[in-house]
Amino acid sequence: MQIDIRSIHFKADRKLEEFIKEKVQKLSQFYDGVIGTEVFLKLDNTDTSDNKITEIKLNVRGNDLYAKKQSKSFEESTDIAVEALRRQLIKYKEKVRRT
Repeated sequence: MQIDIRSIHFKADRKLEEFIKEKVQKLSQFYDGVIGTEVFLKLDNTDTSDNKITEIKLNVRGNDLYAKKQSKSFEESTDIAVEALRRQLIKYKEKVRRT
């Protein structure tokens, strides 16, 4: 699976990129039709500490799954987004299996 990480208006460090790749790679365990993944990291211009946004677009055969989460750190928002995509993948896999 190809994983493309883009950080918008800042430079993500190697440690963060490795963390994201490790988490996203685990999604292929739930459905083998995952083609590729695009991850966008953004900083929201707000005064709150919950200003780290992770958007993940998962390309699967015949469809795209998407999750956008915001929290205090990129690691936390990535965890939440990956969990949301895991649930979406399981539902999608069952839907494909029924048809």
